[in-house]
Amino acid sequence: MAEPPRAPPPLARELFAREDESDDAVFYAQPRFALHVDLATVAALTQLYRDELRPGCRVLDLMSSWVSHLPPELATASVVGLGMNEAELAANPRLDERRIQDLNREPALPWPDASFDAVLCAVSVQYLTRPIEVFAEVARTLTPGGKLLVATSHRLFPTKAIAAWRAFDRDDRLRLVATYLELAGGFGNLRALDRSPPDADPLWVIAAERAR
Repeated sequence: MAEPPRAPPPLARELFAREDESDDAVFYAQPRFALHVDLATVAALTQLYRDELRPGCRVLDLMSSWVSHLPPELATASVVGLGMNEAELAANPRLDERRIQDLNREPALPWPDASFDAVLCAVSVQYLTRPIEVFAEVARTLTPGGKLLVATSHRLFPTKAIAAWRAFDRDDRLRLVATYLELAGGFGNLRALDRSPPDADPLWVIAAERAR
């Protein structure tokens, strides 16, 4: 895929409305030990991480769950998982640190500047109602040149996904994520990638780097 198209103007709040505006903590209280995309798509995501991440990196798995999809052979300095369900995070063997946090209530991340070499967000960006604030925090906590990988697909919990995500097609969804990063500031080298395997759920990615 080509570079993401030019961003539209700043975003209206109506884009972030959801069918279910009740407390997200209630929705995510029940653990879901399931993969949310096909196995072939999971393998494609793991290969993306294999291609993009370097050994010894410090990773933040944003909106994490019971699996982080990292290559088993990738030796990391640390993997931190931030998610909504304690049981899911506890079951994730790749995590060295676990934090329960609702980013829609509290987008500020609790780590110092330049704490991570890579931040991952896998098939979850559609649930963020304050994404610009969240990605500004991601930029702050990334090292200069550190990578952000936002992986998306077409599956979702429809009542918790924002209105824009439900209404947009693939290209507009990728433009939306690119817009988040441009409005958040601090990112460069944005790339739109299509890593979709044949005959499986699609895998579309926005990749970016923390500006040096």
